[in-house]
Amino acid sequence: MQAFLEFVVKGLVQFPDAVSVKPTDRAGMTVYELRLDPQDVGKVIGRQGQTINAIRSLLTAGSAKKGIRCSMEIVEDKPAKG
Repeated sequence: MQAFLEFVVKGLVQFPDAVSVKPTDRAGMTVYELRLDPQDVGKVIGRQGQTINAIRSLLTAGSAKKGIRCSMEIVEDKPAKG
């Protein structure tokens, strides 16, 4: 599922080298943390969240076929104060 997410997101963004997907376990569920260039966040979310909801739907369907539970969220790294 991680490779699927990387493939889909890298196809949408302007800076594919900045995309990273990190799986974490939370209460028996795998949550994929998506990190990307701040300029690309809007492209992944889409108008009214349509793009990210479509990606989440595909992720849910694909993981259900494998008998696992998955979700994803975009993690925005805040710049360090200095």
